[in-house]
Amino acid sequence: MELLEHIRETGSISAAGRAMDMSYRRAWLLISELNHMFQEPVVESQRGGQNGGGAALTPFGEELLRRFRGMENSVRAAIAGDLEWLEANRNPAEAAAEPQTES
Repeated sequence: MELLEHIRETGSISAAGRAMDMSYRRAWLLISELNHMFQEPVVESQRGGQNGGGAALTPFGEELLRRFRGMENSVRAAIAGDLEWLEANRNPAEAAAEPQTES
């Protein structure tokens, strides 16, 4: 879904892949797989030429992305209390010893 967001922002599969430190081939294969996974294409691409080609989410791709992000938000809201409980019951010494990662 992040790749789709980058395609929406950049208008390019190549630039979207670069934004994620992903090769063009890997990005293209992922988009190809998504396009075959559903009844409608998720991304439409245009080969080079005078305008240099590009890619865009289809209306179905926009809806897929919107619904996926909505599902993520629903899951987060549904488990928020459980996550708070888990965090409240963690061993403080163990939490301090864990390396911090970027989210």
